[in-house]
Amino acid sequence: EVQLQASGGGLVQPGGSTRLSCAASVFTFDNRSVAWFRQAPGKEREGIGCLRCADQTEYYADSVKSRFTISSDNTKPTVYLQMDRLKPEDTAVYYCAAAERVSLPIPIMAHLFDYWGQGTQVTVSS
Repeated sequence: EVQLQASGGGLVQPGGSTRLSCAASVFTFDNRSVAWFRQAPGKEREGIGCLRCADQTEYYADSVKSRFTISSDNTKPTVYLQMDRLKPEDTAVYYCAAAERVSLPIPIMAHLFDYWGQGTQVTVSS
């Protein structure tokens, strides 16, 4: 059974950094679209970044562009979300997701992803 295990997060001060991890069992992340989503209270789930979506190696939503970076280590296999210069509006539950296919379209749509991590809370507050 495929499982994605997310970890990291917690309470971070504004302007600070943290890194989320998403470890996979059974498969590796290469040759798949892999994304991070987030959902804040009362808001819809938002796709914030993707590896191998559309024709782009990396894609980021405007809300996180230049502050967040997705990377992967297929030897583990684990995908990371490095989050820098955090803002209070980044507070949300963060989810990793992987697809059976590659080159999924942008904007990132949750229903196209096949496997999901359990979500991890990131709270940005002083």
